[in-house]
Amino acid sequence: MQIIKSVEEMQTIAMQLRFGGNLISLVPTMGCLHEGHISLIRKAREKSDKLIVSIFVNPIQFGPNEDFSKYPKDWESDVEKCHANGVDFIFNPSAESMYPSGFSSYVGESFVSSGLCGISRPKHFRGVATVCLKLFNLVRPDYSFFGRKDAQQCAVIKKMVKDLNIPTEVFIVDTVRESDGLAMSSRNRYLSKLQREDALSISKALFKAKELVQDGVYNVDRIIAEITHMLSMKRRLRVIYVQVVDRETMEIAQKIESGTSMVCLAVWVESVRLIDNIIL
Repeated sequence: MQIIKSVEEMQTIAMQLRFGGNLISLVPTMGCLHEGHISLIRKAREKSDKLIVSIFVNPIQFGPNEDFSKYPKDWESDVEKCHANGVDFIFNPSAESMYPSGFSSYVGESFVSSGLCGISRPKHFRGVATVCLKLFNLVRPDYSFFGRKDAQQCAVIKKMVKDLNIPTEVFIVDTVRESDGLAMSSRNRYLSKLQREDALSISKALFKAKELVQDGVYNVDRIIAEITHMLSMKRRLRVIYVQVVDRETMEIAQKIESGTSMVCLAVWVESVRLIDNIIL
């Protein structure tokens, strides 16, 4: 396994791999790898001759009062996990090399990204789309892997890839959860014991919503009300949004369509922002 820091070196290596006839998979991450990331890596390993994992905390997807400066890092563990799971290259550039002095070109997606997190984090998806396009241009992956927990991000990336004719196939891998149901996230490390106990209501509310649909409840307002009520019972939780949307377009759903409707939510657990979703 090689660790690549240079943008130019990564681009050169990727070109050599392609000229050699290798199928390349890319797993973009911000590090602090957990089992959710490992599930992406394992899927990617199955599809490709060469597997590249990027570890880069992307500054331009964080707002001015967000947690960029304290985002959790665990470099030695990340390297160990990548090595153990057959990663060929870790791409770990600096912010200065990705966004050198004078950088002023950004990618905007204006439809899929407009609601949900796009409202509460107005420049977030511009940062996500920009860094992913840079990674796609540097690595030229045949396959790219993202986790469904970040459902709106997945939809934005798929839309960008389609609209801009980017030659990579995007795979979305199901959310991996802790044994207690909490969706795996690097930000879970921020949670105290009491905060984590309250945060469990997030997945419980989503599972309840799915049960209601399975029992024949198709009223969108009823589903949202049930979730909101369950979350409001915990004093450490503050709801940012709860919405039923189309899983591909992120448009607000007027009725629940089996397999295409998804409940997405974002919640503050005191000072920790968590997202989750479930397909109905």
